[in-house]
Amino acid sequence: MGRKPTIDRNELIRLVGEGRSVQELAVHFGVSESGVLQAKRAAGLAKAMLDHSAALPWKLARVHTQSGPATNLRNLSAAAQGKPPAAERLNTALRWAQRLVDGGLDVRYDAAHGFSEIPAAPAGSHVASVLAAARKGLEAH
Repeated sequence: MGRKPTIDRNELIRLVGEGRSVQELAVHFGVSESGVLQAKRAAGLAKAMLDHSAALPWKLARVHTQSGPATNLRNLSAAAQGKPPAAERLNTALRWAQRLVDGGLDVRYDAAHGFSEIPAAPAGSHVASVLAAARKGLEAH
């Protein structure tokens, strides 16, 4: 068995700077795409992952991960973290959240049934707090 291929860090930095894709880099270095992604992370070249746990504090069943409320909450969370989604996705999320807030509503999540709209608690709603964080993030950028 031969020696595993290695990725030269300086060459990786240069090629990423040229705009090479992960697929192109994998072929160039003779490694898997996963190997390239690991090398990019190690070299500080990978984009930071967004953390949506505040906007989606529930353990979602797989079937609900792409539902409207989950998608809207993720898009608002991205905006709050300074990485807003495409304008049409952001506008959809903002309109959805504002409709709930204006109607005195919030969302709840149940793994068996998914998301549902409920009256907001007197102390405030989850959707209202996520919406406020998104607006603050958008103002900052």
